[in-house]
Amino acid sequence: MEEYPEELRSPPVPLISLVGYTDLHATISGHLHALQPPINTLALPDFSKISVFSRKRAAASPPPVAGFLKKDWLVKHRTRIPAVAAALFSSDHVSGDPAQWLQLCTHLDHLRGAIRTRNIKLVVVIVQTSSEDEMNEERMIALRKRAEVDSKYILNFSTKDSFEMKQSMNRQVSSYIHLVAVYAEFRRDWIEALKFYEDAYHALREMVGTSTRLPAIQRLVEIKTFAEQLHFKISTLLLHGGKIVEAVLWFRQHFTSYRKLLGAAEVTFLHWEWISRQFLAFAELLETSSKNVPGFAAIVLGVTDKALTEWELQPAYYYQLAAQYLIEKRSCLEMALSMWEVFNETDAAADSVIPSGYIGQFARLLEQSHNEVGLQSLTDEEFIRYVIAEGKRFQDSFEIIALLKKPFEVYTSLNALRMASYCGLRMAKEYFALGDTKNARQYFEQAVSLYRHEGWATLLWEILGYLRECSRRDGSLKGFVEYSLELASLPVSSGNSFAIKDCGPAGPLGIQEREIIQKEVMDLVTGKANLASKDYDNINITEGFPLHLEIDLVSPLRVVLLSSVAFHEQVVKPGMASKITLSLLSQLPLPFEIDALDVQFNQPECNFSIQNSQKTPSAMNTTGQASFRSEAAPALALFTNKWLRLTYDVKSDRSGKLECVSITARIGPHFTICCRAESPASMGDLPLWKFEERTESLPTKDLSLAFSGQKAIQVEEPDPQVDVRVDASGPALVGESFIVPVTIVSQGHSVHCGELKINLVDTKGGGLVSPRDIDPNASESHHVELLGISGPDDGTPARGFDHIRKIQHSFGLISVPLLKDGESWSCKLEITWHRPKPIMLFVSLSYSPQSDDPNAQKVHVHKSLEIDGKTPVLINHHVFLPFRRDPLLLSRVKPHADSEKLPSLPLNEKSVLVVNAKNCTEVPLKILSVTIEDDDNVSGNSCSVCSASNQYGNGVGPNLLVPGEEFKKVFSVIPMANASKVRIGTVYLKWMRDTGTLAQGTSGVLTKHRIPDANVELTPVTVCLECPPHAVLGEPFTYFIKLQNQTDLLQEMKFSLLDSQSFVSCGSHKDTILVLPKSDHVLSYKLVPLASGSQQLPRVTVTSVRYSAALQPSVPASTIFVFPAKPRTEIKAVEANVESMIHGLEKIKC
Repeated sequence: MEEYPEELRSPPVPLISLVGYTDLHATISGHLHALQPPINTLALPDFSKISVFSRKRAAASPPPVAGFLKKDWLVKHRTRIPAVAAALFSSDHVSGDPAQWLQLCTHLDHLRGAIRTRNIKLVVVIVQTSSEDEMNEERMIALRKRAEVDSKYILNFSTKDSFEMKQSMNRQVSSYIHLVAVYAEFRRDWIEALKFYEDAYHALREMVGTSTRLPAIQRLVEIKTFAEQLHFKISTLLLHGGKIVEAVLWFRQHFTSYRKLLGAAEVTFLHWEWISRQFLAFAELLETSSKNVPGFAAIVLGVTDKALTEWELQPAYYYQLAAQYLIEKRSCLEMALSMWEVFNETDAAADSVIPSGYIGQFARLLEQSHNEVGLQSLTDEEFIRYVIAEGKRFQDSFEIIALLKKPFEVYTSLNALRMASYCGLRMAKEYFALGDTKNARQYFEQAVSLYRHEGWATLLWEILGYLRECSRRDGSLKGFVEYSLELASLPVSSGNSFAIKDCGPAGPLGIQEREIIQKEVMDLVTGKANLASKDYDNINITEGFPLHLEIDLVSPLRVVLLSSVAFHEQVVKPGMASKITLSLLSQLPLPFEIDALDVQFNQPECNFSIQNSQKTPSAMNTTGQASFRSEAAPALALFTNKWLRLTYDVKSDRSGKLECVSITARIGPHFTICCRAESPASMGDLPLWKFEERTESLPTKDLSLAFSGQKAIQVEEPDPQVDVRVDASGPALVGESFIVPVTIVSQGHSVHCGELKINLVDTKGGGLVSPRDIDPNASESHHVELLGISGPDDGTPARGFDHIRKIQHSFGLISVPLLKDGESWSCKLEITWHRPKPIMLFVSLSYSPQSDDPNAQKVHVHKSLEIDGKTPVLINHHVFLPFRRDPLLLSRVKPHADSEKLPSLPLNEKSVLVVNAKNCTEVPLKILSVTIEDDDNVSGNSCSVCSASNQYGNGVGPNLLVPGEEFKKVFSVIPMANASKVRIGTVYLKWMRDTGTLAQGTSGVLTKHRIPDANVELTPVTVCLECPPHAVLGEPFTYFIKLQNQTDLLQEMKFSLLDSQSFVSCGSHKDTILVLPKSDHVLSYKLVPLASGSQQLPRVTVTSVRYSAALQPSVPASTIFVFPAKPRTEIKAVEANVESMIHGLEKIKC
């Protein structure tokens, strides 16, 4: 690679030309060469040398052939043609006499003319040699117009000392690089823009602590302001390119670089405000990118960089830290206000301070004349007074709340409850500082619920102190007492130590503070003190405004008062006394006495009160109810972590469950605490005291009660002296109204306010409702249904039926009339089964043996009966073709694989339908009628159905079916419409149980069976066999085979007759014949029987050539019985019966 020129082997290097002021050429060139990447310089000693920029006239010679690239193009732009021409002028030329100004303008005109055709940018640099050099603003404006450049291309360069010179060059370089980056953004060259922004950022960082252009405090503020803008641009470009990890790492680097640059102690708050602003800007950028960058969530989930935490990719994290540093800024500002005496004239002087022409700089506005103003630089002291005065104008609390609200909502949605509670706590403190107790209480209560659940005692102390103070400000007496009692009951661990600023309004957590709070609240509830606040004065507990607290099983006040109740027995007879032990526990630091205890049960007549013998009972601390039984106790004082145990007798006359509901403690004349009773066996721990070093004791001295005691006892019912009888005769049949008699007999008790409940329950647990999706043809919505209840006499409503409360499909509730001892009352339940299903019938009687009061003690009697619901009859059917008449059905000869399996009937031909009904029960049934009806009841049905026999139509009576027997009835079916399918109809079978004689007007129970549709076909050919009903051995008879052509076409048929060993036949055995349309062809044979008994006739096979289908009569149709000799049956009655039978068969045949 050495043979290649340098300009080809190395990357391009920019070139800057320096014209004028040769004393600075070496300094500026050395600085530009030290940059990365370096910048070459072309130094011209004076403006007479600018002719090198002009284009040279080519000699009069033929132009060369155009090529791809001139050989000196790369080296020319590295060494001869600069990108920027910097004209250096002394400040004297700008602000000096007119001759110097005229010379400057001449040089500028020549330079502009030389670079105009080379596309070289012009930069004018004013060199200041001393601090006394002041620039004339009018001359600077004229200079910019003369040079025809923007103000950003006119730079000031200081040479007061080497240090200042270096910083000046760094500042100029940083500004140049920033401008290049901006131009790159204009070109949408994001990579190049990012590179130059980073270079400008690093060059700016090197100026920290070295620049002396401005006073120290203002210099640092300017650097940070410019760094903030550069950081914003870099973060924006990184996030725009989807480089989330790089953006987060860059922000971390930015924060680390400037975190310790606090500046002067007087303006430390400016640093923390700047830090807060960095986090806020990056949070908004990250949040915007999450909405605008496609796939942002997937990018975040795909980050596997171990150097990053999960929260650093969430905008909420940066919002939270922005608020945290803003809080730090506020505390530093308050300290600065205490250190500086800010007078009124300071605030007035701050009004004339405005931002100057450069970012991060401020100046004082001065009035020079009537229409002219000037700017004066600020000293650090003036700048400090200005920023402190500005800081006093704003309340940071509102901004802190707005910043914390966003992470609070995000953490809540992510179920990060601890982080959400932390943010909510900070917001609540800000609201509290603003005096907004309503919003403060809302966020305090959200945080306190989590800290109670997780047992953070130290954090609870701080939050409860705030809530207590909020209640005081709002004048909420109940809230103040509740929070005070909870504060006084918190545990104090050895490691609990707070600085004063961290413990909140309650002060530091300790035993002494707990005792002070308890004493304060006890004086309040006993009337010794009042609750005073700014808005409310002398709030106290009076007779008109008593205070009542509720402590349930999840209340945080369980540590204040915990009650345990245990009965000594589990079951007791009515009227018998049972012992009960009451145990009370408190974690308050000081002992306190209770004036009285009220014990409440679910049976009010068992309630009683316990009076403290050491205190005089008064009307204020008693229940005021005459029904309360009063007991006395030697003392009712509770000590820290020590159980107070009391044992008394309880007696109940009512059966059922006797449960202790609550214990109410009366303290003072108008203060009560109602504590829900708990069983020792199921009593939970105190979460905050669970892991504290304390002596644990049991609520009762009896270990069995301490581990298995219950707060409820079962009081047995008195033995009933009323009998309930439920009878049922056999199984229930589907469709019938099944009657179940119920009889109530008094055998010692009178029945008052009696109620009879009927419940139908599926024994298999499947339910009694019929799902329509399983059985779409079901017309009933319930499998088993309670239809009604009738009185003792059929058709007469039961006594008291006007008091029936409800009868549903599977439930009934009726009233029972008054019954004296020895009387009885009965009713009948009417139940119907729509589907076969076994059920359990529950009958429950509740009555009062002594009083008509509905609330009196009742006695219950329960009876149950299992009833099996069964299907009464099983109906099926069969379809047959006429005897010895076989039509040619093509669907049978050539069946289709996808065709439905439906019977096929010949059109306009009689077919035989046999309906069978089988008794499936264990009881005999009577068949009243069997008919087939059309479902649609449409006249002119496409199928004619008529009965071939009528078992009940001849006056014989209903047919009796014993269990397992079948009943058959024959119908004839004639399809009359040329359709693909025909609906035959539905079988309607009426039946009833066999109960002896048939009552007049009995309708019976109707059972339906739908016959499936049948296919209808036009039969082209029919084969009929005709022969005598029987034959005699050795005697000849004629055997006819009739071939019928029912089409309009000539049919060619082949037939063949297969001989039988039992007959001698005479006739044609095989031939082909032609049958005319709508005509018959008869084949006649003479047969002589050779054997007796049931014999097979010669089998004939007929083949239709047109349809390529063969037809052969069935074996039963080709069978005849042969007598060995002529039968001698001369009795006329027998002959008449035979003739009638033959007539019936011929009728079916026809």
